[in-house]
Amino acid sequence: MPAAERPVARVLPMLSVAHLDRPFDYLVDEKTDAAAQPGVRVRIRFAGRLVDGYLLERLETSDHGGRLSWLDRVVSPERVLTDELLEACRAVAQRYAGTLPDVLRLAIPPRHARVEKEGVAAGPAAPVASPDLGGWAPYPAGESFVRAVVDDRRPRAVWQVLPGDDWAQRIAELVTSVAASGRGAIVVVPNQRDLDRLAAACDRLLGDRCVTLAAGLGPAARYRRWLAALRGQASVVIGTRSAVFAPVVDLALTVIFDDGDSSLHEPRSPYPHPREVAVLRTHAAGAAMLIGGHSRTAEAQALVESGWAHDLVASREVVRAAAPRIEGIAEDDRRLGGDPLARSARIPTTAFDAARNALSAGLAVLFSVPRRGYLPSVACARCRTHARCRQCRGPLSMNDRGDLSCRWCGRPELRFVCPACGARTVRALMVGDKRTAEELGRAFPGVPIVTSGGAKIVDDIPEGPRVVVATPGSAPRAPDGYGAAILLDTWAQLDREDLRAGEDAMRMWMDIASLVRCKADGGRVVVVADAAGPAVQALISWNPVGFAAADLAQRHELGFPPAVTMASIDGPGLAITSFVEMLDLPAGAETLGPVPLPSGVRRPAGMEAEGDVERLLLRAPRSGGWHLADALRAGQNVRHARHDDTAGIRVQIDPPTIG
Repeated sequence: MPAAERPVARVLPMLSVAHLDRPFDYLVDEKTDAAAQPGVRVRIRFAGRLVDGYLLERLETSDHGGRLSWLDRVVSPERVLTDELLEACRAVAQRYAGTLPDVLRLAIPPRHARVEKEGVAAGPAAPVASPDLGGWAPYPAGESFVRAVVDDRRPRAVWQVLPGDDWAQRIAELVTSVAASGRGAIVVVPNQRDLDRLAAACDRLLGDRCVTLAAGLGPAARYRRWLAALRGQASVVIGTRSAVFAPVVDLALTVIFDDGDSSLHEPRSPYPHPREVAVLRTHAAGAAMLIGGHSRTAEAQALVESGWAHDLVASREVVRAAAPRIEGIAEDDRRLGGDPLARSARIPTTAFDAARNALSAGLAVLFSVPRRGYLPSVACARCRTHARCRQCRGPLSMNDRGDLSCRWCGRPELRFVCPACGARTVRALMVGDKRTAEELGRAFPGVPIVTSGGAKIVDDIPEGPRVVVATPGSAPRAPDGYGAAILLDTWAQLDREDLRAGEDAMRMWMDIASLVRCKADGGRVVVVADAAGPAVQALISWNPVGFAAADLAQRHELGFPPAVTMASIDGPGLAITSFVEMLDLPAGAETLGPVPLPSGVRRPAGMEAEGDVERLLLRAPRSGGWHLADALRAGQNVRHARHDDTAGIRVQIDPPTIG
């Protein structure tokens, strides 16, 4: 028998086809009436098979004129899909031309029945004391920003962390203030290393009122912590990428730290960036938002220039006092007179002098190299042609035993023969961390050498003089800060054919320079790059805001995101051309390409090893971005409904790599 009241359940089936991205009506019987509430997981029969779904709402009648099927069963009475989370996921699906089921798969972890049965902890949550906010004093608007968050005035800011400041402690103080006011907060960081550092700071202030969400947790632990936020046991959630969807009760603040890190790029459809998810969610929920980091992305700068967010930066005097002395290699630098090979040498004399002075003062020195390995990139010794794998055309690398292998497919190259000139020997194009550590061990005999990168990452080093060789993002922290840092092979970061090359280089360099002691304490950073370059100049003056503003102005002039909305369509050439022909593009939209897919970009699923893959770009004015997304969604609906033979096509709004 149907339920006595509201017998119709509107259910969203968790299907991956675009034209079925809509709710369907089912009948609820008396047996499942009490458990069949909005937000619960259910099982329904769809096209002859049982599929998962979410119950969205209960109705008295259905618009469907035919016979309705019965709801098969309620998987769990836990209402995991809240109204606020559903609204946010819908906005994300629309923004990224995706489907709501795909976004819900990112937002809600798989169910773990035993964890659900554990129930809610008895007793009220432990009270949280308001923290000392003196650490925000160097930022003129820092303390007022925290007060505005606590007073529910919904401020939004982009925060430039001072060099040497403990960003994890500042965020912990901020979210503790929110928790003390009885509301909730979410913090998203790029990787597990940053998460561990933030968790240590939050645990001291929040205890069990804060939970962490990360991919490394097992299914049971992750679901238990997710439910703690849903049930109101935890008011603060910190985590990596998907934590931005955490079901925090009474959300007051979302913090995104280091939004330019590539670890935040979602590899699953519809590829939403946590920064954009946070913007959509905080706007809909009426919450505050903070984007922080040592550097600044063009997207964050666009939010400031549009008036959506305001600057949260320290004064120039405070910045200059906190920053180390930073030097580049200028064309007219008089110090190079006694070192004629300085501009061509990998480690010039000025860099060695900085390292020797720091070591003699009993401090650690950091050498940053862009790649792991021994010789991660090699070329023909005679004609300088890049050495490539004969199977997949990937770059060849050499280990410390002199063996060649492909960096992409791992295939060993037993005998190299240059296809251009026939030579059989290679030379280094780039030196990795292992070879660099070997060279520095000879240059500084008796000094301990520490390497950090890849699978072996060192978080902290003891006091005393030592040489650290690290890849970007893996540098350990020194107890009293590094005495000097040397940035090597910067050309590998700046010369990439990618829109974000300069932005990424600035982010890596500033993260490294922030580990060095201030200028008054003798801290020194040497950038082995032309000091006249815009990125190096911005680093020397510690001006990430100016660099981001100039970068954004250039993107406006050239028509690149975030000045415009851009969509990439990857796949076989004929397939993407036929797909674009069916789109009803908004006014002012342009078609660019197709061209071969840029190297280093992940291929669409099912096309990793076969067929030629091309990329076509669609560009529309920022005001028409939503219309472009709607056109792409409509095109995918038609394609799936027709069972069009275009499998392998990948549609992505504002792709992270445009090269």
